[in-house]
Amino acid sequence: MSRHADPGLPLDDAELLRHVQADLTDAADVLAALAPGVTIFGSARLPTDSEAYQCALRLGQCLARAQVPVLTGGGPGIMEAANRGARESGGISVGLNIELPFEQAPNPHLTHQLHFHHFQTRKLMLTRYSRGFAVFPGGFGTIDELLELLVAFHNDRATRKPVVLIDGAFWGGLLNWFENELGARQLIDPPVADLVTVVENESAALRALLG
Repeated sequence: MSRHADPGLPLDDAELLRHVQADLTDAADVLAALAPGVTIFGSARLPTDSEAYQCALRLGQCLARAQVPVLTGGGPGIMEAANRGARESGGISVGLNIELPFEQAPNPHLTHQLHFHHFQTRKLMLTRYSRGFAVFPGGFGTIDELLELLVAFHNDRATRKPVVLIDGAFWGGLLNWFENELGARQLIDPPVADLVTVVENESAALRALLG
């Protein structure tokens, strides 16, 4: 069995660099040819009848009608919803899928499909070609993606772009902790409210993302 066939086996430095370069080159070839899109993050576990799924579906439809590409991680749940909405409305629907030991199959609603060996290169490409970000409720992966954006913007390591959090009840506790603990102890500089916008529906999200 080759190392490429088993993502659980460690790579030596040369193999790692080849994989990273291949990830970045293949993605740049596709994404650089598209208009800047909106990246949508969220749980892969939310079912089709959840309000979050339906909201992501409608947001994908709205972005497609505005001729803005939709970028996701290419998996199920929120990612599938946004891709589905975009494709059903005739828009560009991009999935940046990750190879995992337990295979995560791409959802069937993609007009453009990319495959990555590493989370780091995938996250870079999900942010580099985006004009804004919509973050739905999710688990560790979603929180990691949100925090990476906040770190980059907080430290002025990237041009600030709109970051929209959907569902204030879900995000409220985390945002309060940022303000009451990190802010109060002067561990962060700007108020978190300067970095994100909290909304409850796709219409408000669209306004915040597209101005």
